[in-house]
Amino acid sequence: MLTALLGAAAAPPTKPNIVIIFCDDAGYGDFGFTGHPTIRTPNLDQMAAEGMVFSQFYSGSSVCTPSRYALLTGRDARRSGLNGSVLFPPDKLGIHPKEITIAEGLKSAGYRTGMFGKWHLGWAHKGNDFNPDRLPLAHGFDEYWGVPYSNDMRNIRDYGKLPIVWGPGEGSGIEGYGMERIGDDQGMLTMETSRKAADFIKRSKGEPFFAYVPYSMPHIPLYAGPGFKGKSRRGLYGDVIEEIDHGVGTIVKAIKSSGAGKNTLVFFTSDNGPWLVFREDGGSNGLLREGKQTTWEGGQHVPGLAWMPGTVPAGAVSMDYASVHDFLPTAFEMASVDLPTDRALDGQSIVPALNGGPIDPIPFVYLTPRKDDHAIRYGKWKLHTAYSFRYEENPFGKNKTLLFNVEEDPGEQYDRSKDHPEIIEMLMKMRDERRESIKREGTYWGDEVGP
Repeated sequence: MLTALLGAAAAPPTKPNIVIIFCDDAGYGDFGFTGHPTIRTPNLDQMAAEGMVFSQFYSGSSVCTPSRYALLTGRDARRSGLNGSVLFPPDKLGIHPKEITIAEGLKSAGYRTGMFGKWHLGWAHKGNDFNPDRLPLAHGFDEYWGVPYSNDMRNIRDYGKLPIVWGPGEGSGIEGYGMERIGDDQGMLTMETSRKAADFIKRSKGEPFFAYVPYSMPHIPLYAGPGFKGKSRRGLYGDVIEEIDHGVGTIVKAIKSSGAGKNTLVFFTSDNGPWLVFREDGGSNGLLREGKQTTWEGGQHVPGLAWMPGTVPAGAVSMDYASVHDFLPTAFEMASVDLPTDRALDGQSIVPALNGGPIDPIPFVYLTPRKDDHAIRYGKWKLHTAYSFRYEENPFGKNKTLLFNVEEDPGEQYDRSKDHPEIIEMLMKMRDERRESIKREGTYWGDEVGP
């Protein structure tokens, strides 16, 4: 049924593998290839030398859950009736069964699909009962190992122990899953995530695969494993980033050793900007303003790096903006899977960019941690119709309508609203069209709490 709905077409003899590596709360300026002076990321730097840096790449939201929703579905999370905030263990909602994920689409085209890391798209139903319909195996993944929500959250029925779930396996209260719990020491979490992903890739030799690897770090609390703790000149935060870099190297090594190096796209990015309130335990946005939980550039302008030797040109930089909404249409094009026609998508294929060409701009909406769209970008222009500051003083007074040329002024320093009323009018129209699109489509959840 799903294959018919998606319209999976005949695939070429060799289907490209796809790996998406997703950090949690990593800032634009936290890596060697984006200019950090004291964090060492040799594996990512090598990937940048062999691949393409997206200098204007965006997450789907300034917080976790809606950004992950956008990545897997290509859609604004509001289209499903979720607000823009994060889900907590007892929350009743999550990713809806009617959504089509990257994993479901690629699985319909014969891919093996695995997820290793942080899910954060639903866990409970009717209070705090575990619900397998909210977890990855119900949304296209053949395998899953990881944490169902953020690493600072605890299941209220068993406070103090962070669950690790995996599947398929024996129940432990979750049909189709096994489960274990870890205590306060998460020092092995990053390393195990990398190992599980690498093992999946090795076992997929000869078969097309999709691996989604969302690390739990550098979301607080920070933990680095043996061999990394106390090693970085940036302190504990640097230790964590350097261990993630090592994990990326482990994954790429597995790809190369399986002989799939020239047939695998690896994309590395982050779910939102850094959590600056934690000071040294938070990341850096370089020249961008503000961070996580805001609609300033620092909230959603994140690192973007693509690697696929022989396809993605080496040492390239794409200055056209793109976002995680683009992953689903890109993956479907690469795997010869037709896009669904019964729903709106908010991204586009960036295959032309991966081949070294340009991509046309489409409207990009910035979401608050609720469900408000306080800013929108089209081309070089970004319009704020509302905003708040979490980490610095407001330099713009009472003016709530701000316009920035974010290509000339990526730090959003110089308001151009008085100079270009016609641009403001155009962007407001685009924002209203998005709102109307969401309203016309309706939402899956509405007032429901689940199927």
